[in-house]
Parts: sequence; structure tokens; C-alpha cells
Amino acid sequence: MGNKTALVISAHAADFVWRCGGAIALHQKLGYDVTVACLSFGERGESARLWKEGKTLDEVKAIRRSEAENAAKALNVHDIQFLDLGDYPLDLGKEAQDRVVDIIRAVQPQFMLTHSQYDPYNTDHMRTTEFVMTCRMIAQAWGHNPGEKVLGAPQMYLFEPHQTEQMGWKPDTFLDITEVWDQKRAAMECNEGQIHLWEYYTRVAQQRANHFKRNSGGMAGGRDCKYAEGFQSIYPRTVDQL
Repeated sequence: MGNKTALVISAHAADFVWRCGGAIALHQKLGYDVTVACLSFGERGESARLWKEGKTLDEVKAIRRSEAENAAKALNVHDIQFLDLGDYPLDLGKEAQDRVVDIIRAVQPQFMLTHSQYDPYNTDHMRTTEFVMTCRMIAQAWGHNPGEKVLGAPQMYLFEPHQTEQMGWKPDTFLDITEVWDQKRAAMECNEGQIHLWEYYTRVAQQRANHFKRNSGGMAGGRDCKYAEGFQSIYPRTVDQL
């Protein structure tokens, strides 16, 4: 039997780094095979510095792909796939849907990671979430491409959006990423087109570490945590003990 698996579906090529790079690196270290699917390169809407430098569309896409591949290496990603669906807006039609369902079924993830359900600043993000939930549903359907292995019921975690307070995102899970923080920081620094986010997401990780400590008893002299990521689960969790 192979390793456990996880699947990250990222609207743009750098989203997975800022939002869940620590979770990726940590689970790879725990023996998971983590696959990242980037729906677009973020070439139109998230590459302002490159456009200001006079780059062409093809040049921007090539640079964004290279940055994402380098970040994936820093995080030890098992597999990264680029669907090149365009951005601002994403083209999430039937062809894209079928491609993502195929990826989900091929990976058979124990859990999935994607964007928040609401994002008025970037509708590519919230459209991705609904799209991924739909693809998850289709991947579970015995009548979709009968004969293929159907998906079980993996938890889907929503990673933290950029302007958290505006998104209705409420984390119920905090993950200690201290032991892989250097990998996440290295991955962030691969994205030279968005240098302004390096320190921002370092501060976010430090703030979430404080939340981890408060909710784990760490403030009472227990476990310390320097960097963490927050997630919101979509589906109920079934447990035998708390």
C-alpha cells in the first residue's frame, strides 16, 4: 500500500505557498504524497511587477511557472500540475471540471486544501472553492465514468485568505509548522513577483502560532509554537476520542 495522499487546489500559481506551504512541507515530512494543482499561473492579476517591467504574456507565465516549481521543490511537493485556465477570471467550464475530477480520483486524497468560500477582493478564489466542492462531489459519484475508483469523503480545509476579516473565514484548526518554517520561508522567497507578501505571511504565521498556543494549553507552560497555519474545515469530523 502506498503513502497517504493530500491534494491542494490553488487558484493561482503562488497561492499554495502563502496559504498552506507549511502544511505541505509538514505532511511530506510525515510521509504523505502531496499533490498541488494550480488552476492558473496568476499571470494577469497577480504579476503586476512583471507587467511593469514590460514582460509579455508568455514571459509572465513562464516566470510564474518557474517560481511555482522552485517553491514546490523547497516544500518537497510530490507532484505539481498546471492547468493553465487563465485568471481574472478563471475559466472553470466543463473541460476544467473534468480535468480536476480526474486529478482528484487519481490522487485519492485523505484531505484537500483550497480557498475560502467568500472573497470579494478576488472572485477567482471563491469561485475556485465552489468549483472544487463540485468536483469533489462528482468524483464521489459512481455514475461518473463508471469503472473508475470513486472518491471517498476526504475533509476539505479552507486556508486563510489574504484579508481575513473581510472573508467570513473562521478557523477551527491550527497546525504547528515551526519545524518546517524554513522551508516555507524559502518557498515564499521563490516568488519574486510578490516580494511584498514575504513579511506579511511571516507575521500571519507568527500570529497563528499565538492562537495555537492559546488553544493547546501552551500559555499555561505547555507546548510552544513559533509558526502556525489556520484552516477552516467544511465537513463534520468523525472521531473515536478527542
